[in-house]
Order: sequence, then C-alpha cells, then structure tokens
Amino acid sequence: MKSHYSKFATALTVVLVFLIIRVPLGAGTADEPYEFKPRESDQQAELKDESQDLLTRFNNALVNLSDVTKPTVVMVSTERTVRRSTGGRGMFDDFFRPFRDDPFFRDHPFFRDRGEDREREYRTQGLGSGVIVSEDGYILTNHHVIAQADTIKITLINQKEIPATVVGSDPNTDIAVLKIEAENLPYMEFGDSEELQVGEMVMAIGSPLGAALAHTVTQGIVSAKGREDLNILGRDGYENFIQTDAAINRGNSGGPLINMKGELIGINTAIASQSGGFQGIGFAIPSNMARNVMESIIEKGRVVRGFIGVEFQRLDESLARAFDLPEARGVLITNVSSDSPAEEAGLQPEDIILKFNGREVETGSEFRRRVAEMSPGTEITLTIFRDGDEMDVNVTLGEHPTDDLAVADQETIRDVIGFSVTELTRELAERLRIRPDVEGVVVEEVDGNSPAAENGLRQGDVIVSLNRMPVTSVSEFNEAVSEMTVGESMLLQVLRGNQRLFIAFELQST
Repeated sequence: MKSHYSKFATALTVVLVFLIIRVPLGAGTADEPYEFKPRESDQQAELKDESQDLLTRFNNALVNLSDVTKPTVVMVSTERTVRRSTGGRGMFDDFFRPFRDDPFFRDHPFFRDRGEDREREYRTQGLGSGVIVSEDGYILTNHHVIAQADTIKITLINQKEIPATVVGSDPNTDIAVLKIEAENLPYMEFGDSEELQVGEMVMAIGSPLGAALAHTVTQGIVSAKGREDLNILGRDGYENFIQTDAAINRGNSGGPLINMKGELIGINTAIASQSGGFQGIGFAIPSNMARNVMESIIEKGRVVRGFIGVEFQRLDESLARAFDLPEARGVLITNVSSDSPAEEAGLQPEDIILKFNGREVETGSEFRRRVAEMSPGTEITLTIFRDGDEMDVNVTLGEHPTDDLAVADQETIRDVIGFSVTELTRELAERLRIRPDVEGVVVEEVDGNSPAAENGLRQGDVIVSLNRMPVTSVSEFNEAVSEMTVGESMLLQVLRGNQRLFIAFELQST
C-alpha cells in the first residue's frame, strides 16, 4: 500500500512540474511567456495618495506634539550624604585597647583610631524626571526620586539649572511636589485620566538611563488601566496604575505620560522587568490621583484623605454562598472601628459592600483607594447586602488618622533610633534576594556611631518585627517607634539574605 502511494505521488509531482514549466500560472503560452504588469486604476492611485497624506499628517502631528511638550519636561538631579561604617576592628584590637584607655595615649590619632569603627561620608547622586504643571514653577515628580535628598536641582530644556525645594511628598502614592523660583514657564495641562481608554496612543518623555539621554521621547499605547495589588508602593500604597508599552526605563521616573492632545494623563513610575530594562510593561500614576495629591499638599501642606473606619476582605465564591449572596461580588466588612464614620452610619461586621456611589465595587484595593481620594466631610452612598436584602447607607467620611501622625518628622525618628527605613517593594525584594511573600521594611541608612550599628544592624537588613510585633510598612514602623521612650529597649527581628536574627539596643536621646 505504501509503495503504490509513493509511485502515485511521484507521478503527480512530475506532471505538476511539467505543467508549471509549460504553462505558467496566470495566462500565456509556452512560446509567449506571460509578463505580469500590474496596473493601477485611477481609484487605486487616489487611495494610495490619500493614505500617504494621512500618514504624513499623522507623523507631523506626533512631531508637533513632541515639540510642544518637551519644554515642559525637566531633569531632576539629587544629591545626599550617606554615612557608613568602614569597620576597622582587627586582630590587634585587644593589643591597642590599653593604649586607647590610657589618658596619655587616647587622644593621639594613631591609637585613637585603632580597633574602632570609623565612619565615612559618601556623596550619592540620583537622577529622575519631572513635569512643570504651572507657569510659576510647580513641578510633579515621584517621591522615590527625591526621597531623603539633601539638594535637588532642576535642569530645563535649555540646560539652565535651578535649585528646587520640596513642597511636599507622599510615599503612599509616590508623588512629590517641587517648586522652583521662575516665571512664565511652559507647563503641561492636566488631562482626565478617567477618560483614558485601553488602546489609546500615548507618549512618554524623560531622562532614561542618564543625563545624556534627557528629553527622550517614546510612543506606545495604553495597555491596561486600574492595575493594583502590584506591591510597587508597599502595603500602605494606593495603587491604580496605567499600564503602557511606551518605553520607560530607569531615569524616566517622575516624567509625564501624555495623550494625543498633549495633556498630562500620568506620572511614569515603575517598570515590570526581569532584566532591569524595558520589556514593554511600564506603569504610570493616573493624573487625577497625582492632581488630588498635589492640590492637597499645596493648599493644606499635607495629604488629606477620606476615612471610613472599616476592615474588609475579598469575597470569594464560598463566602458568597455562606452569606446567601447570588454571586461573589463586593467586599465583606470584618470589623467596624468604634467612633468611626462607619459606626455612626450604622455599618456592621458581615455587611457586604456592593456599590460605591452607584458604581460596582470590584476589589478591596479599589474601595480603599476611592475612599482615600474623597475629601473628609464628603457624604457617600454605599449599597450593602445584609440578611438577604440590599439597602443604601449614607456615610459622611472623616479624615484618615495616620495623616495627622507626628511620625512625619523622619529626621527626628532617625536621630532617636540611629537609622532610617524604606518600604520593601517588589524591586527591592528582588535586589536583596528576599522572597516576594515577606513583609517588612528595609534599613536604608545606619549611623555608624549609633547603638543600632554597634549591635550589628546593617544597611539592606529587612526588619520583619519590632518588639515581637510584625512590621509591614514604614508608617506602621514609625508609629510603633513614636510610642517608645528614650532608654527603652528595641528588639528587632531582621532578615539578612536567608538568615534570620535578632538585634537589640536602647533608644538614645536626640
């Protein structure tokens, strides 16, 4: 059977080859080979001209958009002093100790420095981007671009350098507001990020990878909206990112994401990358969120957020069946704080929040963010499910209590404990080789003369508990420190690579 099939296939192939050689596909004879000469009709030529004209006009529009918006984008350069211990203890430490303790020898530099931890100061530099949003010099950028900087310098498109001051900064949204002394500056108008659509074309401008690439323009589309629970901003962060495939790299942070009207619709903040470089997934803070934070900082000197006073969890299919809810939607209230707006409005544990001002509640993160974006005193309407029935409850929001916390004075806290901490983001966890499920804060700087350093705390240690209580965010850590007194013992459980260890020391006075 197989041999007959092979003979048939061979014969068929020979015939087809012969036909193709003798009679070319299309027309003609063997003596007069057919020559294919495509001819355009007048209509086809007209369509081609229209297409070329459309592409030319579109290209010119992109060039014009770039020319108009680039002058509003700035380079943000920072410097800060980092103090680090150089060690210094060695095998002759015990030999030199008697000389250091002797009043005659201890002031001599040779003996004074032997065996002692010595501290050196290093100047570190950082680079990011920003966007001018008013003609009198207000600039938006990222909190992480200017965090703990000693000096901040703005470079305009004409290479003019101007010192900047920090008006305010919000790590929970990663937004910072800067101010430079200048007038009649070109600035970018805000767009409405809620109107942004997936698939819409956008442009990003910034200083990727260094000053030599300042005002780099990249173009792409909005890949997705409402990206949350990425843990880019830590546990207390309010995440609602715009995702884009416009190329964003290190140094683009704080620069604008722009729609085709030339409006600011996002502040570029982070990338998702396995290599540390561009892989087509970038994230920007929506302009509406950035604008709310900026206005609150400028008008009130701090970020004021709405507060309702409930704890909640995601509602899965099993919980929905247990509460006789036809489908799993909304969030389940697990606790109502005493004397909170929620308690005053009559909300109870086991209530299921289905809608926020008539709009479906999709996730707990979305609900938390929408409450925070509201001003204290605003009345909202929640549609809840209770005992088999839906009902509307009106709640007048209060002010989020953590925003009044005195722990905003980071320098005072650093003086008391001898070190500073920052959020454990996904990027930091990868860099420190920490499992992604670990919660804690990262030690950013350690004063080499502090009790913390003397007892072994190092830069890059991840603090997972303070005085036997879990630590999941900087605000939580600072709040716990604020409740301690000078002379009290601080017990830290830290993660250093794969090693867990405890470090204890007493708080010092400022």
